[in-house]
Amino acid sequence: MKILALILARGGSKRLPGKNIRCLGGKPLIVWSIDVTKHIPEICDILVSTDDPAIAAVSKGAGALVPWLRPPELATDTATSVDAALHALDWYEADKGKVDGLLLLQPTSPFRTKETVMRGIAFFKNNNNQTVLGVSPTHSHPMWTFKIDGNFLVPFMSEHGIGKRSQDLPTAYVVNGCFYLITPISLRSNQSFMGNNTIPLIIESQKEALDIDTELDWTLADFITKSFHIID
Repeated sequence: MKILALILARGGSKRLPGKNIRCLGGKPLIVWSIDVTKHIPEICDILVSTDDPAIAAVSKGAGALVPWLRPPELATDTATSVDAALHALDWYEADKGKVDGLLLLQPTSPFRTKETVMRGIAFFKNNNNQTVLGVSPTHSHPMWTFKIDGNFLVPFMSEHGIGKRSQDLPTAYVVNGCFYLITPISLRSNQSFMGNNTIPLIIESQKEALDIDTELDWTLADFITKSFHIID
């Protein structure tokens, strides 16, 4: 089985400028996602798609394949991850040959483990290459949410859980961004990382599920590296 690991790392972050190459625990943030995929037999290459020369240089230095800079039209605020992923996938298959799966790893999830990646790949192989998506239990249950109707709060869902104990509600999950594994055929036909039948890769660890998007997230990640001694 050949799986292409893909990291999409645009240079124009507004909330955390330069976050992809900002040092966390002794190494640039993007390198965490590069390192976790190394020496996994099914992964044929680790490809980084970026429009930023500095990100490209750091990624190459960490051992990733960075054959080009992403075209400007795929690096705007309106360009989608699917568009950028398909651009990378089309290039790779034309230049290097067909792959069985595309594994998307967002660089803002530094604490995913190699064991989690390998578990997700095993799910993919054991379920006839069905899409596998990383999810975590949500801490804001959708059955406890509201919307505003006129001047009043009303339950967001008609079948709500207002007044029920949390343990009496069904477990709800949220996509955590740690892991997306899909076949090229499914990605091209669905234009989405959600397949028709998606297998959940449940990640219970709050640390692994952390997605760094704000300065507060970064502060928490820095605290985790020091508290758990996850430092190079």
